[in-house]
Amino acid sequence: MTSVHSTDSTTSRRGFGVTERTDAWWVGPLLVFLGFSAFIVYSTWAAFQGVHYTSGRLLSPFYSPELFGDSPHSWFGPFPDWVPSFLPRSPALLILWVPGLFRFTCYYYRGAYYKGFWGDPPACAVGELRNTYLGENSLPLVLQNVHRYFLYLSIPFVVILSWDGLQALAFDDGAGGTEFGLSVGTLVLLLNAFLIGGYVFGCHAFRHLAGGAFNRLSNRPGRRRIYECVGRLNRRHMAWAWCSLFWVAFADVYVRLCSRGVWTDWRLL
Repeated sequence: MTSVHSTDSTTSRRGFGVTERTDAWWVGPLLVFLGFSAFIVYSTWAAFQGVHYTSGRLLSPFYSPELFGDSPHSWFGPFPDWVPSFLPRSPALLILWVPGLFRFTCYYYRGAYYKGFWGDPPACAVGELRNTYLGENSLPLVLQNVHRYFLYLSIPFVVILSWDGLQALAFDDGAGGTEFGLSVGTLVLLLNAFLIGGYVFGCHAFRHLAGGAFNRLSNRPGRRRIYECVGRLNRRHMAWAWCSLFWVAFADVYVRLCSRGVWTDWRLL
């Protein structure tokens, strides 16, 4: 009679990194680690600069909306006197916490950086460090559930960034007026708004908002079409997440170098 207690090594806990996989499973987590690290370092540096974030009609998405600041894009003028002088007077620090926490709590990003930074687990069927699994039901990871609320705060950013791109279509006509035009910078900002829109509106939480409030969508054709549309974006959520992440950084680089005179914003039309 065969014992019900198996001694197969596959049922025992693997040591960290131990696996029977023969593929290069470590490449994905490594790329995530390097990609996230590069973005975090650059975006933190750029956010604390407080200068060279605007060039004519162009406004860096790291600084939009510019609530307080010295540029013509500022909504409410310069920083008020009640802001303590020891605080960095960078408009980016007033708003970046919203898109930052939206991405940090994103369902896709959580799965990616849990593997890339925490090795939890490093990859599927690869041994991890801890013995127990608590999930996201206790502190601190239970706080990841605020993601849906940062979705609500992030939607207006898509509208604002789209408006920034449209504003960049207006050029000085040389006689004190404006005329329609198109430059490389205009395309950079419009594409940035498009990619961030695809990422935000393809979010799992937005898909739930579009159709998850009902158990059945068969008798709600309008809601079903919205849900299916969000589902199409959601199927490429990883691609939207990475493309929008790096393009928003590139958009800041583009505006910053134009502001410093390193690059010229070539007029196309």
